[in-house]
Amino acid sequence: MARIFDVIEYANEMNDEIVHRFPEEGIGDYRIGSQVIVRESQNAVFFRDGQALDVFRAGRHTIATANIPKLIDFIGKAFNDRTPFPAEIYFVSMKEFASKKWGTPQPIIVRNPGMGLGVALLQGFGTYSFQVKDAQQFVTQIVGTTGTYRSSEIEERLRSMLLSKLQDVLGETAAKNSVPEMIGLTEEIGAAVRVKARDDFEAIGLTLKTFYVGNLKPSDKSAQELRDMGMLDMSTYTQLQAADAMRDAAQNQSGGAGLTAGIGAGMGIGNLMGQALQGGMQNNSQGGGMAAGGSAKMPDIMTPAEAAQFMKVTEEDIMSAITDGSLKAKKVGKAFRISKDNLDAFMNS
Repeated sequence: MARIFDVIEYANEMNDEIVHRFPEEGIGDYRIGSQVIVRESQNAVFFRDGQALDVFRAGRHTIATANIPKLIDFIGKAFNDRTPFPAEIYFVSMKEFASKKWGTPQPIIVRNPGMGLGVALLQGFGTYSFQVKDAQQFVTQIVGTTGTYRSSEIEERLRSMLLSKLQDVLGETAAKNSVPEMIGLTEEIGAAVRVKARDDFEAIGLTLKTFYVGNLKPSDKSAQELRDMGMLDMSTYTQLQAADAMRDAAQNQSGGAGLTAGIGAGMGIGNLMGQALQGGMQNNSQGGGMAAGGSAKMPDIMTPAEAAQFMKVTEEDIMSAITDGSLKAKKVGKAFRISKDNLDAFMNS
């Protein structure tokens, strides 16, 4: 019996599928007057001749194509047994895709004035959910002609968008709150991310339903990792490295070499703090330190700013000398460090 009409429906829960195309491959030759049945949790986008013509909501719909029963079989023979009037239906799930996970692969740097190093590294994780808002826009911009499009295929893109907004929100929140206060503002931070991400989601036909911060805490990055990121000068790095050694020793249940290392590290921190206090007292007694008397001892390793103070020039002058190669310096992460010998050689050249 020859095909007269088609009934097109997708009776599937679509638990992970966002879009399912009929036909999944090739070109549809659905007959004029064919029926499209759309479930309550779906929309269907009707394409004819490569154009999105309509979006069907829940119910029964009759489609109009140029594929006239019987006649199209005869016409198709002139087109390599295919219809010259293609038509496709894209079923789109309109339910909420929930409990999607996000996390910070790298710590987010925020200002933390008056505490520790003046900056903090925060890591967090949580969940989010999204839903298709504009079925036609999502299909035309994201799905294309794919037969089946699953939520896992867009999750990486959505997480990148959310982490970008989270970084902005944390930066803005840190301007008004300390890090301990921020950790207690997870509800407010989540709401701010939803607001910031709204336009980006709507631009691809989606809506961000929820964004929850499950946990927000300081990073457990080591001193070496912080230094590699260019966030520590040599003095602070040495102190934190010693603190790491003490922590490791405390975790060593057997004592022995680990305990000895911890004791040595503790002595190292005490010496460093003592030297820092002694240096501060000397600077005060000299009425302003090296800026006033120029008699402070030059450290073995300096930042460009410290080298500029000894040279009585601007930091920009030091950076220019590093750039043109006349002053040798080592780049650590994104920062430069200058040895005492290299600065002496530069001053005597």
